[in-house]
Amino acid sequence: MSTNVILCGVGGQGTILASKLIADAALAKDIPVSTAETIGMAQRGGSVFSHLRLGTGFMSPLMAHGKADLILAFEPAEAARQLPFLREGGSLVTCITPQVPVSAMTGGPAYDLNGILTYLRERVDHRVEIDAARVESELGTAKCLNVVLLGAAARTGALGLSVDDLRAAVRRILPERFHELNLRALDYA
Repeated sequence: MSTNVILCGVGGQGTILASKLIADAALAKDIPVSTAETIGMAQRGGSVFSHLRLGTGFMSPLMAHGKADLILAFEPAEAARQLPFLREGGSLVTCITPQVPVSAMTGGPAYDLNGILTYLRERVDHRVEIDAARVESELGTAKCLNVVLLGAAARTGALGLSVDDLRAAVRRILPERFHELNLRALDYA
């Protein structure tokens, strides 16, 4: 049995940390993990994505199109960009608040949030949408959005890990001063 997960966003959103938390939670349950990350221009808000494969029965950490059980997207345009990886019937957990690229703000192609969300909604039946502005209003910060999305992913069942598994990973991976906020973030929604 295996679970294939794509995490995607832009640099600075905590995509790599979320990947590490999932891997740690899986390894703590003796579930084999294989990962591959492409961070591109992460420091400049560029595209970031990770392939995570939990379990056995695969030869490479990279997965082919149509093989992901779950896409965990920190940014809606990145969700749309990675959507070909999602298998039919797979789940999408996405932030619906955009991180508009500099090119769109300086005369490049416009960022069409409504068009992107319509595209995702028409193609994915099993999805959870998280609004970063609401997270910030209710938790006092959006810096824990990555962990909010992890908690939502665990609750879908598509991740194959429980919120309790992720709680333990937060306690092992993050410095103690970040525990309270991130544990609340896991229970958000």
